[in-house]
Amino acid sequence: MIYFDNSATTKPHKEVLDSYLKVSMNYYGNPSSLHSLGGQAERLLTQAREQIANLLEVKANEIYFTSGGTESNNLAIKGTAHMYRNRGKHIITTSVEHPSVYEAMEQLKELGFRITYIPVDDSGRVNVKTIEQAICHDTILVSIIHVNNEVGTIQPIEEIGEMLLQYPKILFHVDHVQGIGKVDLPLHQYHIDLCSISGHKFHGLKGTGLLYIRDGVKISPLLSGGKQEKNVRSGTENVAGFVAMAKAMRFIMEKKKTELVKLKEIKKYLYHELETWDGVTIHTPKENSAPHILNFSIHGFKSEVFVHALEEKDVIVSTTSACSSKRKSLSGTLVAMGVSEELASSAIRVSLSYENTIEEAKQAIEIFNEVISNLRRVMN
Repeated sequence: MIYFDNSATTKPHKEVLDSYLKVSMNYYGNPSSLHSLGGQAERLLTQAREQIANLLEVKANEIYFTSGGTESNNLAIKGTAHMYRNRGKHIITTSVEHPSVYEAMEQLKELGFRITYIPVDDSGRVNVKTIEQAICHDTILVSIIHVNNEVGTIQPIEEIGEMLLQYPKILFHVDHVQGIGKVDLPLHQYHIDLCSISGHKFHGLKGTGLLYIRDGVKISPLLSGGKQEKNVRSGTENVAGFVAMAKAMRFIMEKKKTELVKLKEIKKYLYHELETWDGVTIHTPKENSAPHILNFSIHGFKSEVFVHALEEKDVIVSTTSACSSKRKSLSGTLVAMGVSEELASSAIRVSLSYENTIEEAKQAIEIFNEVISNLRRVMN
């Protein structure tokens, strides 16, 4: 099988699963318990937090464990909104955010917050000046996705962070779920206050994630309970999952150092092949895009038809974001980029990992060609 749906989820590394099993079997105590078994679990949790902080080049007390990207995004956005609602009720985001951001914003709108959705150009990228022009006296948060999960466009996070230094009362949140391990994001250097990360996007386990909260920033908790994670995220910690996530993050950062060039070459090969085909439109921009995501449309075919035809050949790709693919709705990202409804309805996303090879890419191209030819024969 050729698995090209890594933006939806990645296959956990065996070593990650081994860590999870070992901790679950041998160090199953509640880290809040006073006995020695609880103490062992607490030490493992502390160690995982320190390892992740070192990898992200931040302080350990800036790492808060969550259940994944959706919770981290909701905690960052709603936690900021509730904490600073007396300061202001205006939030700025983009028109190409992940559903976990968009839906959180829409919920806040129902509570009286004003949300400004910044448009993007035809490459899916925002203009920093447009963001600044949207800032009002009561703006409390700017939330921007780093790497778009559907087309791979990289937003100008560094420039936005620099601009926001002029507005110290505005917090800056970045959804880094698709970028981690593939596209650099120095949190302190880019002046980011809050950052969401999800473990299953880099060969960790589903149900694990984190929210970086810059030292000194306070947000309101969404979950009330036992005051875990310094009262920011109550609930008994998933110690085994977070230990496994720390190991997965170490692996992905090592892979990035040694295999990023190979990943870029695979995407470049796929891009070059597809852009020469009649009836194919590529939506992923050549510049300012991540090395692992390639989005394109095949004229005349619905996305799901092509996806299922490829699946019969043991090639796994996707349509839009996995969170919305089953709803069969048009990609909000592509529509925001000005892509026609016809093309948006035939969009395919190929998403790679460091586990993929150039041989798989070459084989996939042959299968793409074969499937397209077969489908056209049937239609004609």
